[in-house]
Amino acid sequence: MRWSTLIELAPQVGIDLESSFQAQRAQFLVTEPMRDLESVLKKFLNAQKVLASEEILSRIAYEACEDAFNDGIRLIEFRYAPTFINEGHTELSFEKIHNALNKGIERAKKAFPMAVGLICIIQRVKSYELATKVVDFAIDHKDSFIALDLADNEEGFDPKPFGPLFQKAKKAGLHITIHSGETPQPQSAQWVKDSIEILGAERIGHGIQIINNKDVLNFVKDRKIPLEVCPISNYLTQSFPTYESHPIKELINQGVLVTVNSDDPGVFATTLSDDYEVLHHVHGFTVKDFKRCNQIAYEYSFIPEKDKLPFKKDFF
Repeated sequence: MRWSTLIELAPQVGIDLESSFQAQRAQFLVTEPMRDLESVLKKFLNAQKVLASEEILSRIAYEACEDAFNDGIRLIEFRYAPTFINEGHTELSFEKIHNALNKGIERAKKAFPMAVGLICIIQRVKSYELATKVVDFAIDHKDSFIALDLADNEEGFDPKPFGPLFQKAKKAGLHITIHSGETPQPQSAQWVKDSIEILGAERIGHGIQIINNKDVLNFVKDRKIPLEVCPISNYLTQSFPTYESHPIKELINQGVLVTVNSDDPGVFATTLSDDYEVLHHVHGFTVKDFKRCNQIAYEYSFIPEKDKLPFKKDFF
């Protein structure tokens, strides 16, 4: 969500803004390292209150496309959790939410030459019954969803119980990507392996903690499962304490497929170019390194090939 839009709309939905610019940033944004992932997720609840109408959802979807295009992006996969938007806005059914977001995206695609895909998120912290409803919704709308994801706080929410739901979605034709292995927990690497073996993940969101488990790292490498790596986010959530200690270069050197991603540019106040800057200045990434990551991103994107094809020349 664009920062200026967030500040504009917050008072309209009953949020009292702090008086100074710096205090407003602290109220909504994650710009400094947080204690843990849960602390970060709480920040999202402030922004969630703004997602209060179909008009607003269409607007932020359009603006997200516009901002990505202006940052040089030509293929983008957005993801959202219907339950996250619906919570606190019960008048917004899953159907209304989805239609509103798609309306904004379709308008943006007419204005900006880019390919856009939507991924449906299950919040792992919600009930299994609610997760089942989300999966059924995603399957019913597989013409406008490209994949299913499992996200939210991983600690205390083992991925294995969700296996039947993801297998059902995969059988229905949806691709699978799973948020896993982000936080520095002893079980993180095993969670990644379970997400691949049991949930059928074709890509892993983050997955960076496999650096601490050689067996799982080799498993991911051998299965050719790409990691969707977000350097700035991983620092802000304290997945690794410094930019320098991030293992992205080591993962690449060991043969793991890696793509470079932004993780909620709105709340983290970043763009994909900011992640590029960190990788260039801190990890010595060259044009060749970025090109290789982008080629992997193109090849493993869930967006249909016919939609990606006009932009292939930008990647190869």
